[in-house]
Amino acid sequence: MSIYTTMLLLAGAGVLVAGLFYTWSFGKAQKRAQGNLDTQVPGAVQEHAYIRNPIFLTYIIVLSLVLLFIVYFAVTSAGY
Repeated sequence: MSIYTTMLLLAGAGVLVAGLFYTWSFGKAQKRAQGNLDTQVPGAVQEHAYIRNPIFLTYIIVLSLVLLFIVYFAVTSAGY
């Protein structure tokens, strides 16, 4: 493996571990919350429901990165 692949692998693993700990701590905080009512959704999120949604943002970012990798490998393998 090249150094760039190793760095990308370590960065991805770091993001996965950080996401796991964040999700775990958030889930524990939700269990400790008193009552079963949801809180009010902030106004900025109500106005931009799709832009502020982290799932949609993740899909857009990953799709953009995959397309950039495809374009990069297509250009470098074509010999331009």
